[in-house]
Amino acid sequence: MKVFLMYPDRDFDMNAAPPLNGRDLMDDLELHTLVQAMAGDDEFLTTVARAALLGAVRSSKETIEHRQAVLRDALAHADVVKQLYQLSIDALESKKKSYWGIGLHYPLAILHGSMEVMELLIPMLRQLRDTAQRVESGFSSEGWKRLFAMLRNELDEGYIEEVQGHLKTLKFRGGILMSAHLGQGNRGAGYVLRTPLRDERNWLARLFGKKPEMHQYTLPPRDENGARALSELADRGLNLVANALAQSAEHIASFFTLLRAELAFYVCCIDLRDRLSSLGGPVCFPKAAGSGAREHRFNELYDVCLALKMRKKVVSNTLDAGESRLMVVTGANQGGKSSFLRSIGLAQLMMQCGMFVGAASFSANLCEGLYTHYKREEDTTMESGKFDEELKRMRAIVDEILPDAMVLFNESFASTNEREGSEVARMIADALLEGGVKIAFVTHQYALAHHLYARRDPRDLFLRAQRLSDGTRTFKMMQGEPEQTSYGADLYAEIFGPDGEAPAAVAAAPASADGSS
Repeated sequence: MKVFLMYPDRDFDMNAAPPLNGRDLMDDLELHTLVQAMAGDDEFLTTVARAALLGAVRSSKETIEHRQAVLRDALAHADVVKQLYQLSIDALESKKKSYWGIGLHYPLAILHGSMEVMELLIPMLRQLRDTAQRVESGFSSEGWKRLFAMLRNELDEGYIEEVQGHLKTLKFRGGILMSAHLGQGNRGAGYVLRTPLRDERNWLARLFGKKPEMHQYTLPPRDENGARALSELADRGLNLVANALAQSAEHIASFFTLLRAELAFYVCCIDLRDRLSSLGGPVCFPKAAGSGAREHRFNELYDVCLALKMRKKVVSNTLDAGESRLMVVTGANQGGKSSFLRSIGLAQLMMQCGMFVGAASFSANLCEGLYTHYKREEDTTMESGKFDEELKRMRAIVDEILPDAMVLFNESFASTNEREGSEVARMIADALLEGGVKIAFVTHQYALAHHLYARRDPRDLFLRAQRLSDGTRTFKMMQGEPEQTSYGADLYAEIFGPDGEAPAAVAAAPASADGSS
């Protein structure tokens, strides 16, 4: 019994090791905010959402299309999906409460514990099957149709009644019937559990008819050694049956475990869709091109995490980057460049996860890995300077990166002087582009941006943060020649104005006691 809602041909592993750059992706793209919106305070949902997002850095087009189809059905039938999810939780909770016997080493204890679990899970399977039969006509995706067909065909009423009949037999109401033969040294060997003989006579003949002859031995009440020997004798005959039943119970429990994990992802997506819709942000299912292509087009793309944090609709951007391999973004500080870069990374990751994205429309090529190289603030854990730390992180990316991957740079190599930082960034960018890597680079380094712009390579795209003539930042990106800006220049303009004259409040500020202003 397989679920196959996350992948068309394999199970979803929620405990899979994250990629080596998983922590950077969580921090730089603010995935903690996205996961919180998907899972709330539920620890299990959080684990599933994080594993699905980080596991999507190298997804296939087949997997993406499979999940998108399943998710469309899930969004259209959210109540059914949540009902199935709750059913899987109830099944596993009941198994936890009664699985006391299977952990023991005695066959009789294993048998009784397994029977208890089976008697609890079989009604759950029947309820799952009945729910599937009731709703399957409304689902159209291959993933859901295959799951419902499996439940209908493998859990038909005849099968369930047969299982319940076996469980009734294993209660041994009339005692345990075994066969054996004498082995070496006249020791018992070849113990086999036998099906109890059924008396086909009617009740009147059974009540008054002649009883079959038998040899019997009654164990004295205080014969502890005899009781122990009889128990060991029963265990020898029950061993194979107990192990088989324990495996069956574990198989059904593992099915509910997989069902819960894979349904959890779609429950997270349903909750995220509802959150974004309440904020007025559009969502769409993206179109994914092959990893060997170069495509990037979107309409009204916005930073999903920023919208979730601010709890309102945020500024979006529209762009047709065509087949660009390099995207360079310059412009004023706090003009929306980092949010724009994060929106690109989030949309790429959500697309490769098989989810919807925060845009009116979105299409891009798949990437064989998504990497971020963001500026870091100094902290006590650093063992060297900021520039050395940037180079070490870049080396770790280079050691792992593959062709057709994507790297997002945000103010990288700005911890040294502009000339040195620009030259290092240019050489790294050229090497990555030569290796077939797609790049988006946000920078204040005008020397870097101007050098790349001067090459006039049609595969390169240059954007800058839009700022109106009065200094108003629109948080939108527009195509054009790189803009020479710096944080100091922006701060100076805010204090002294665009014409360089200090506001009256600043000019009239009294001098301090030491003569400084």
